[in-house]
Amino acid sequence: MAWPETSGEHEREDHWFGLCWKTRTLVSWADGRPFAWIDDEITSADRDWVAEHHRGRALLYHVEASRGLTNADFAILNEWLRST
Repeated sequence: MAWPETSGEHEREDHWFGLCWKTRTLVSWADGRPFAWIDDEITSADRDWVAEHHRGRALLYHVEASRGLTNADFAILNEWLRST
């Protein structure tokens, strides 16, 4: 699966709102289904946008790239998955 090219309008809008370049595409691919997104680029702007534009459950989980995923992170992800 390839990432689609973003339109100039969406790029300007995403920059204005402070969105990660992946946010719109992930919400579109999820199409209302639950999804978990684990990334080092997630911000509160992405969380707000997903909450407003996605009708399903979503976990946006930020990890530090220099640290990677830890056992504590996997425990949180496991808890989220089991709560669906």
